[in-house]
Amino acid sequence: MKASDKLLLNNKSWAQERVADDPRYFKRLIEQQRPEFLWIGCSDSRVPANTITGTDPGQLFVHRNIANVCVPTDLNMLSVVQYAVEALGVKHVIVCGHYGCGGVQAAMTERYMGSISHWLRHIRDVYYLHTDEIADLPEPERFARLVEWNVREQARSLAKSSIIQEAWHKRQGPWIHAWVYSLSDGVLNELESIAPGSDIHPAYKLSF
Repeated sequence: MKASDKLLLNNKSWAQERVADDPRYFKRLIEQQRPEFLWIGCSDSRVPANTITGTDPGQLFVHRNIANVCVPTDLNMLSVVQYAVEALGVKHVIVCGHYGCGGVQAAMTERYMGSISHWLRHIRDVYYLHTDEIADLPEPERFARLVEWNVREQARSLAKSSIIQEAWHKRQGPWIHAWVYSLSDGVLNELESIAPGSDIHPAYKLSF
């Protein structure tokens, strides 16, 4: 049996179990998609959004990339954000990183990694911004602190986007949260929460 065949069998068992527990489970999913949350997380296979938040399909709208980066020119990410905010009306956007993130760790080295080095540049910018604080920490703590600052700076970057600013103007939402996940104990912690209408530096602030 191929490894992929096992996934298909697992899926059939999962679907049967859902129907056995609740005959209308899939019918409800078909009827509407109204999640309250947009999750922007890392692609790391150890950080499955629905599993670690204890949510069912339909409760989280999810976008994932290497090191949960919110780049202002990433049309893929921006399209997800726009649909979640404008069409789905999510009330909260969660940017979630995790300790032990390979992307963040790679950004702390001088190693050239081909095209992915262009992506890691965005994390290097965060490293540069907070070098003075991070450089004074012991080795293990430097890595963890950059993970935390990366999450916070990506959340702040998202708050500067025209999509979020327009939503704040129109409906006073959504909230933006910077969370970090610990692989060692499975616990999520909030590092920062940005309320709708929060002050934005004049260089980024837009008028509507």
